[in-house]
Amino acid sequence: MDNGTDRGTGRDTPPGRGTVTGTAEESVAVGRIPLAVVVADRDGLVSHWSRGAGRLFGVPKDEALGRSAVDLLPVSGALPEDDDIAPYGTYAVYDGLGPDLESSLDGRLSYPAAGRARLTVPAPEGDHARVDVLWWAYPLVGPGSERLLVLAADAAGLRQDDPDSGAADMAYERIAPGFALHTDFPGAEQLARRLPEILPSMSVDESARIVAQVLELGYPVLEFSQSDRVPVTPDWGVPRRAERKARRERAARAVAEGRALPQEAADEAPDLEYAAVREHLEFLNEVSARIGTSLDLSRTIVEVSKAVVPRFTDVAGTYLREQVVAGEGFPDGVPDTTTMWHRVALEHTDEPGRWDDVVPVGEAMPFPAHTPFFQCMTSGEPVLVPRISEEMGHAIASQFEKRDIRPLITGRSMLVVPLKARNVVLGFMILLRHPERVEFNDMDRVTGAELAARAGLVLDNARMYTYQESVAETLQDSMLPHIPPRMAGCDIATRYLPGTLLGRVGGDWFDSVKLPGARTALVVGDVMGHGLNSAAMMGQLRTAVQTMAALDLPPAQLLRNLDDLAQRLGDNYLATCLYSVYDPIAGELHIANAGHIPPVLVRAADGRSELLDLPTGAPIGVGGVPFEAVRVRVQPGDRLVMCTDGLVEVRGEDIELGLATLCESAAHPAASMDDACDRIIRALNTRGGRKDDVALLMTRLNGVEADDVAEWRLALDPIEVARARAVVREQLHEWGLAGLVRNAELMVSELVTNAVRHSHSRPVELRLVRGDHLLVEVEDDDHDLPTLRSAGPTDEFGRGLRVVSTLAREWGTSRTKTGKTVWFELTLPRR
Repeated sequence: MDNGTDRGTGRDTPPGRGTVTGTAEESVAVGRIPLAVVVADRDGLVSHWSRGAGRLFGVPKDEALGRSAVDLLPVSGALPEDDDIAPYGTYAVYDGLGPDLESSLDGRLSYPAAGRARLTVPAPEGDHARVDVLWWAYPLVGPGSERLLVLAADAAGLRQDDPDSGAADMAYERIAPGFALHTDFPGAEQLARRLPEILPSMSVDESARIVAQVLELGYPVLEFSQSDRVPVTPDWGVPRRAERKARRERAARAVAEGRALPQEAADEAPDLEYAAVREHLEFLNEVSARIGTSLDLSRTIVEVSKAVVPRFTDVAGTYLREQVVAGEGFPDGVPDTTTMWHRVALEHTDEPGRWDDVVPVGEAMPFPAHTPFFQCMTSGEPVLVPRISEEMGHAIASQFEKRDIRPLITGRSMLVVPLKARNVVLGFMILLRHPERVEFNDMDRVTGAELAARAGLVLDNARMYTYQESVAETLQDSMLPHIPPRMAGCDIATRYLPGTLLGRVGGDWFDSVKLPGARTALVVGDVMGHGLNSAAMMGQLRTAVQTMAALDLPPAQLLRNLDDLAQRLGDNYLATCLYSVYDPIAGELHIANAGHIPPVLVRAADGRSELLDLPTGAPIGVGGVPFEAVRVRVQPGDRLVMCTDGLVEVRGEDIELGLATLCESAAHPAASMDDACDRIIRALNTRGGRKDDVALLMTRLNGVEADDVAEWRLALDPIEVARARAVVREQLHEWGLAGLVRNAELMVSELVTNAVRHSHSRPVELRLVRGDHLLVEVEDDDHDLPTLRSAGPTDEFGRGLRVVSTLAREWGTSRTKTGKTVWFELTLPRR
């Protein structure tokens, strides 16, 4: 690959001077030839006209931009007669780049084309000059306005001093244009990225290197070697198509009748070869258009298999590494006889069911070293078997236990092509043709290798996307909580729906946190963006909310702290959050909002639903914005619905319509909480157009009956410990929970003793709440939280919390505005 240095001497080669080198065994041309680069948009107007185009065609850039490409590029002129076609440098004058270019300009050709012509162009002295031109036309497919890329070069730059050396002919046949457009063209970067698509044998790294080289040198680069070919074979002349067709028909009749080919048929051989190459290129172009329409691995596999049957082959079996199918990584190095290969697709033209029982899709198997399949997977090169002999058929069939595959393969022509990406074999395809069909040949081998190269890239893209999506989904699933259906005084139901866009993993989350006083914190948040980063950010914010909720921070203060944290984590941390605390004893919601859509409250009394009017607040991460909290009175049976905007927002539709639908569907009666969630999802998810992920949290606010709560205030006197045991024992007997008395008395005695000892001035508060469990809370005005310690045999203190930890179902401590609360739960006996 030329980079401006003479390889033989190491001396710098001046820009613009190309070299042609060769040996007795192989000729290789290397060098730089200035290119004319022209881009036409979908209206046929010139959107890019390089300096090389100005020099070659004699039209300045400012005069060319915006004009019709057909007018600027010489495409007219009468076709030469067949007798006029002569070797390079001696053929008759032909004013025009040819009908293929004209067809490319007006959109009639959808595949790459190439040609060669002698042009009459304006000269600087006001006269006209004859220029021998090589040209290539590449149709462009993509979201931009560019439709066609035309490259042209002065063929004189390829000549050596010896006109009979054939260097120009060799270079032209082997040429592989690597190009990039100057940075003053807005679409240059996008077009440069298409190099691996135009030349699939070129890697992305190689493409990037060529682009960097071009930008550094300041003009496009033409690179050519024995190992690379331009995607189209040059048209050395343009004989009349009708005469071509007649010649082919006469040659075909002569072959069928066993007669010698006429001289005109022999003369036609180059045209037949050209037609064969064109047919194979058209096939590859069709395959490229049909595969890779999505990043779904299963769909891509089916597309690849269906693309080659029946036009190229009669049977196509696709095998992939076990780790590729599983979306996992695999060790470096070539496969071996222990590598497991999954048969992931089988397409054929035989009668239905003939292959299904013998070689079912989904089977995994290794391949022995003596098979052509093993040779393909280890060498990374296609393996051609013109006809499968009886002996080879028996050898292949020996690996299929209790199944005779010989009738399916013997006598057929076989081509095994590797599916590679970045020099790693991901799998291979076994292609078989019926015995009566023409055998695979060397051209088919090249076509199969090119097909496999393109299919390998598409499969690898799908594999990497599937792997990254799996990683992101695993991360997100690990961070989304598994909320219990019942908390103190409330029932909870949740739903999460992934987005429908590529990279659908997002940052939506919900959560619930147990708080002192039988309260429950309810959270819904939405990190802006999608993908792995959003999922990771969501996990960080959710953990922070849980931590601060456990400290029993008021809602507005919690959002304030969360906003400060987001700013410390980075500038890109933006999220909306709705934080609500439900107090079932007081029958109250305490809610603060950070840029989130408002929740819906469904009243149990009349079934009416309403969007709660809350101060909106700014999203988390904006910084410097205060948050406000409001208190909302609720009744037992009311339902609170909190969700992310992905549920109610559809592109091109007013969000108010989605919110109205949310209110209406939430108010509809349902047999259960799960049914109510499903009804909301059906009502809003069937409108179409949803792309974002969705988090939905619904809470039925059951409240706690007054008869299920008992409270006492205890003086700061050690004698109150005995009173605490007595009132607990009496209350539990009254509730019919005599079986809990012994353990409850012991733990209350320990907690009240500690509270009386460490309190400063305010009385100790003792509360019992009967719900799904028995909750016991002891609150005092000391802010130091007790910790679990290991007491030695002679220690007088440190055993109280150890007793609580051993006997309680669950226990904890938290700070309050005036001190701290220590609590524990006991499991109620079954009724």
